[in-house]
Amino acid sequence: MKAVIFAGGVGTRLWPLSRKKSPKQFEKIVGNKSTLQLAVERLFPNLSPKDIYISTGARYKNLVTKQLPMLPPKNIIGEPEKKDVGPAVGFMMGYLSKKFPNEPVVILWSDHLVKEKKLFRTIISKASKFITKHQDNIIFIGQKPRFASVNLGWIQTGDVVKKLGKINLYKFAGFKYRPNKELAEKYFQGKNYCWNLGYFVTTPSFMYNLFKRFAPQIYELTEKIMKNKNSKNFESSFKKYYHLMPEISFDNAILEQLNPQLAYVINEDIKWSDVGAWEALKEALEKKREDNITKGRVMLEDSIDNLVYNYQKDKLLVGIDLENLLVVNTDDVLLVAKKSSIPKIKKVVKSFQGTENESLT
Repeated sequence: MKAVIFAGGVGTRLWPLSRKKSPKQFEKIVGNKSTLQLAVERLFPNLSPKDIYISTGARYKNLVTKQLPMLPPKNIIGEPEKKDVGPAVGFMMGYLSKKFPNEPVVILWSDHLVKEKKLFRTIISKASKFITKHQDNIIFIGQKPRFASVNLGWIQTGDVVKKLGKINLYKFAGFKYRPNKELAEKYFQGKNYCWNLGYFVTTPSFMYNLFKRFAPQIYELTEKIMKNKNSKNFESSFKKYYHLMPEISFDNAILEQLNPQLAYVINEDIKWSDVGAWEALKEALEKKREDNITKGRVMLEDSIDNLVYNYQKDKLLVGIDLENLLVVNTDDVLLVAKKSSIPKIKKVVKSFQGTENESLT
């Protein structure tokens, strides 16, 4: 089995910690390791370093190499420029299909937390064995929902079609991206819905053929790049043709066209969280909503339901009578916001373009 971990996002929703020069997946958000390092480590010992590939931006290749010295350098693929997820997945499927066309591959993301690591490894192992025998299929890995999220995608599951040990394999019945509050509540109360994590297990050849059929421009440009994979012209070819890739999401390019009869779902509680935004990080780390989540030198008095991160080792951050706040202190930015105002961070950062604050993005 192979794994591809995508680590190319910028992560504006975790500003000011996440910046263009060092996005969220490379920062120590939880404990003393980055979420990228945690994503790789939870694959061990099921996979060895040679089986793990990282898709990132060319400007971050050195960061990835520094954080993951155990991976072969050739397994770290740097996109010449940032496109949408469609081209990123399409290129990696083309790349792997030339080497391991029928070997199961799991697609993962670098900015997530998974607390039930053993269960997670069991799931990908069972899914891999199934895909080995059913190479023209795809298995989506979902998370049992903890609340009625309107910020995540949802997968509808059908009947159980097979038992993979103690794990149920369901028929795939449909997607819904970011439902409204009423619909999210309906899904949460229902028995046959789970959060869509963007994790799936398939074979490179099957997925690449879907691009050939439904996203031919991505497929054809990838083929042009791969013709030079073993030559000195690879980097220039990569840069030339990747620049021509359309900006389209993976969902729009492929998943919306997918024949449901070819898809299955595993819906388990792996204690997954997307920590791509501050409010999601707090939800992932809190035991109850009233908890304060802190990092660094922080002292809180008579305060509830706050996330306070202090990255200055020589400064004590003190909060008194705080409630429902986000406070993030870095060397050059102090952010203070109501938790309900976190979605506005992206707008503020965008406003820095062309100003003296652009260097802070």
